[in-house]
Amino acid sequence: MHSQDDIFTKHLTTLPAFRALLRSIEARMVMEFDFLEPILDFGCGDGHFGHISLVRGSTVGIDASIASLREAETLQCYRSLVQADDKGLPFDTGTFNSALCNSVLEHIPNIESALSELRRVIKPECMLVFTVPSQYFREFLSIRSVLIKCGLYRLARYYERFFDSVSHHHHYYTPVEWKALLDNAGFNMESFTYYCSRRALWAIEWGHYFGLPSLLSRKLIGNWILSKSRVNLWLTEKMFRPHYEEKLPKRGAYMIIVARNTGDKV
Repeated sequence: MHSQDDIFTKHLTTLPAFRALLRSIEARMVMEFDFLEPILDFGCGDGHFGHISLVRGSTVGIDASIASLREAETLQCYRSLVQADDKGLPFDTGTFNSALCNSVLEHIPNIESALSELRRVIKPECMLVFTVPSQYFREFLSIRSVLIKCGLYRLARYYERFFDSVSHHHHYYTPVEWKALLDNAGFNMESFTYYCSRRALWAIEWGHYFGLPSLLSRKLIGNWILSKSRVNLWLTEKMFRPHYEEKLPKRGAYMIIVARNTGDKV
């Protein structure tokens, strides 16, 4: 296994393999940005991602789940943790100098409300970075592709809806659609970058199914991984690391978007 300073290794020893792969790719990309403090981690969940990816001590985490916030509190990497959702953030206008939403916005049905609140609490000219599944996500699913090749189009659509329910995804937008949404909310979209190739998504997709023992472990003993030893994780490391180290694809199942509050009235 690689050094403990390696991003992928850090995730692999604490998360199921499919989630470790996705989160380590995202962490590597997020850590390239200079987030100005104070930072808002919108949808911080259990705090694992922010713990690795963001500046400690100056970040405020919010999430709708009390259970997740209690887990995040044990990591002691946030200045404060607040229970809130997209319907109304308990912060004054212009509180934050930057914000991160990692794999959050796709789970919110009313995306316009979330973007409006994010814009309100971020200062003018300040940065919002978020990751979301792209318009290629469904197309890249392996089981869907097999069903399409077999002419089983109805089953393919059913599988799409099934995996959406497993992933709790409400929407998949193109960069053009995201730009329109951001423009309407008072943001300027500065860039978008695809990540996670078709084959990497296959690993994530099948990881959901083969990761069921990790879910059982989580429920029984509170940890995703029973043993963090090199022997236990050797095969998983060998199978998933090539996807972590792949070059950014021209088309990806996910994308990271950088936007900036224009400060204009909307």
